[in-house]
Amino acid sequence: MKRLFLAAIALLCVAQLSAENYEITTKNTTLLLRASEGRRVEFVYYGPKVNKIDEVFNTSSQIGWNAYPCFGTNCTCEHALAVTHANGDVSLELVTYEVKQYTDPDGGRVWEFLLKDKVFPFYVKQFYKAYDDCDIIKTWTELSHTEKKDVMLNKFASAYIPVKSGDIYLNYLAGGWGAEAQLFEERLLPGRKTIGNHDGARTSFGGNPSFMISLDGPAKENEGNVLGGTLSYTGNYDLSFVKNGNANHLEIVAGINPELSQYYLQPKEVFTTPEFIFTYSTEGKGGISRNLHRWARNYHIIGGKEPRDILLNSWEGVYFRVNQEGMNQMMQGFAEIGGELFVMDDGWFGDKYPRDNGESSLGDWVVCEKKLPEGIGALIDEAERNNLKFGIWIEPEMTNTKSELYEKHPDWVLRQPDREPSKGRGGTQLVLDMCNPKVQDHVFNVVDNLMQENPRIYYMKWDANMSISNASSLYLPKDRQSHLYIEYHRGLMDVCKRIREKYPKLVIQLCASGGGRLNYGYFPYFNECWSSDNTDAVQRLYIQHGMSHFYPANIMAAHVSASPNHQTGRVVPIKFRFDVAMTGRLGMEMKPSALSAKEKEFAKRAIETYKSIRPVIQQGDLYRLVSPYEKKPYVSLMYNTPEKDRAVFFLFRRHYINDEWEEPRKMAGLDPERNYLIREINAENPEKKLAIEGKVVSGRFLMENGIRLSLGKDLSSVVLELIAQ
Repeated sequence: MKRLFLAAIALLCVAQLSAENYEITTKNTTLLLRASEGRRVEFVYYGPKVNKIDEVFNTSSQIGWNAYPCFGTNCTCEHALAVTHANGDVSLELVTYEVKQYTDPDGGRVWEFLLKDKVFPFYVKQFYKAYDDCDIIKTWTELSHTEKKDVMLNKFASAYIPVKSGDIYLNYLAGGWGAEAQLFEERLLPGRKTIGNHDGARTSFGGNPSFMISLDGPAKENEGNVLGGTLSYTGNYDLSFVKNGNANHLEIVAGINPELSQYYLQPKEVFTTPEFIFTYSTEGKGGISRNLHRWARNYHIIGGKEPRDILLNSWEGVYFRVNQEGMNQMMQGFAEIGGELFVMDDGWFGDKYPRDNGESSLGDWVVCEKKLPEGIGALIDEAERNNLKFGIWIEPEMTNTKSELYEKHPDWVLRQPDREPSKGRGGTQLVLDMCNPKVQDHVFNVVDNLMQENPRIYYMKWDANMSISNASSLYLPKDRQSHLYIEYHRGLMDVCKRIREKYPKLVIQLCASGGGRLNYGYFPYFNECWSSDNTDAVQRLYIQHGMSHFYPANIMAAHVSASPNHQTGRVVPIKFRFDVAMTGRLGMEMKPSALSAKEKEFAKRAIETYKSIRPVIQQGDLYRLVSPYEKKPYVSLMYNTPEKDRAVFFLFRRHYINDEWEEPRKMAGLDPERNYLIREINAENPEKKLAIEGKVVSGRFLMENGIRLSLGKDLSSVVLELIAQ
C-alpha cells in the first residue's frame, strides 16, 4: 500500500513537472497560463510584464485557477460553461489535448487551447490573441460536439478572469436616452455585482459591456494598477463580478446574457462566443483608455486610421420638414463656413405614406416626390457644387404598421403569434425579424438599392429607435424561440458583412436613439457612433467623458447645436459649444442660417482650426486631466501625438466662483525633456492674446507645475496648441 502511495505521489510530481507554462505577452503585460495533456488549463497570472516566470511563483503571485471552469464536477467557483447533454447529464470536465500557436495576418499572436470532456465527445477551443503594441489581449471560445443529439448550452461565457482580491473598485458606464455613458464607481464587497442588458436591440441603454477594475482603492486617472475589459458583442450581455471574501479572489465572467437564450447546439455545429478584449495598465484609468483606443483605431474600427469629415446633420435644423429647397439652403450655408459633408436625416422618404412624423413609412425606402421632386441625385449635385460630400439617414431594421412594407409582409416583424404586438415610436413602430433570411435580404437591399441608384452617396446614418419588445419570431421553429436574441444579431451581422464586402468605402454612422448601440461589436462595420441625442454642450462634457474611457475620439460624433439647446433649453456661447465638440469628431446639428454674422465668422475659423488639429484629436493619446464629476468649476483634457511632438489642451469653465483661487493647470503625456511652444487656438477674439501666448516651456514644467489660466465667466473655455521645439 505504501509503495502504491509513493508511486502515485511520483506520478503526480511528473504530471506537475510536465505542465507547460504559456506566456502570452505584450509590450508591458504578461498573461501566464499553464496546461498539459490530460489536464485543465490554469489561469496563473495576469499583470505587469515579468522577465522570469519563477518570480510569479517565488512571490506567491500565482492564482492557479481553472481558466474556463465548467459546471458539474467540483466547480464551486463561478462557471463559464454549463450544458445539458441529451441524456440529461449536466456535467463537463474539460482537459487539454493540444495547444497551437501562430500569428494572424493582422499581426496578432494567437494561442489556441484545444479541450475535450473526459466522458462526452464535447469540445472547446479556447483562444487568446495578443497585440503587442497596445497591450491588448482578446479571448473567445468555440464550442462543438459529436454527440448523437443536440446539447443545450445553458451558459456560454467568452471569458473567465480570476483576480487576487484586494481593495477593488469597479468603474463602469450606465445611463439612458439623453444621458448615455454616465460614469459610476463603487467598491466591490463580498457578493455579486452584475452589469447586464436584455434590451435585445439597443443594449447600451442602461449600461455598457465595458469596465475597469482598480486594484489599489479608488481609481486614479494616470497612476495605479487597473484591469479593463469590454465585450465585443451587439446583443444581450452579462458581466459578473463575484468577490469571495474567504478565498480572497474576484472572479470576472463575461459573455452573452444566457437569460432566455438557451441554445440547442446540433452535432458538429460550431458555436463561437463573442470576443472579450482586456488590458492591464500601471498608469491608471488613462492607461487603459489609451490601450483600448490604440487597439481600436489600428485593428478593429473600419477605417480607424482615416480622418473623419466635419459634417452638418439636418435633424435639429428641420426635423421631419425635409424639402429640396431647405436641404439646398443648409448645404450652401454649411459650405460657406468650410464644412465637408452634409447628411439628410429622417423625413425624406415614403410614397403612399409620406414620412411627416414618426407614425408611418419605415420600410418604404423610396423618395417622397412631394418633398424632393428632383430626387436624391439633384441633392448630391448641389452638394458637389458646394464641394460637399452627401449622406442620408436610414432605419432599415424597423417598420411602421402604417407602411406599404407592413401591409405586404406583416409576418416579417417580431411578435408573439397570439398577442397584439407592443409598438414603439409614434405608436406604430415595430422591429423586423432579422432571423428571417428574407428580412435580411430586405435590409441589405435598403442600402444596396440606394447605392445602386445613387452611387455618389458617401455616408449613411443607420438608426434603431426601438427595443425588442415582442420577443418572438414567426420564422424560428416553436422549439427554438430561445435562439431569438442570438439569431437576430447573427442575421444583423451577416447583413453588415454583405454591405461591407460590396461597399467597403461607404462611411456608416451607428445610431440608436443616440448612443444606444455603443459597443465594439458593431465597429468592424460602422465607422463612428452618434454619442447622444442630447446635444447640450454642458451635458456632452459628461457623456463624452464617459465614452472616452473605452472608445476613441474618432468614433465620437460631437455636434454644435442651436442655442437655446433643443433638449435642455440652456443658452451656451458658440465658442464653448465648438470647443466641446472639437474634443470628438466635430459636426453641426442646426441651420447655418440661424447663426448671426459674428457667429458665422467664428464657426468658419473654428472649422478651419479643427481641420488643422484633427490628426491630433482623432489619432492622438487622450489624457483626462480634470473630470466633470469632480466638484470643481473646471473640466480639462488634452490629446498628444504618439511622438509627443504636438498636443492640444482643452479647459472648460462651467461656472464662475467669486474670489476662487486659480489653481495651476497641470498637463500630462508630454516629453519632459522637450520644450513646447504654446499658442491659443480657436480664440473668440484672435486679437486678444493670453499671457502664455508664444511662450516656450519644458514638458517637465508643464506636467509638474502647470500654467495659470484665468477664465472669468460662466461657460467659458480655452484651447491651447503645444508644438515641440
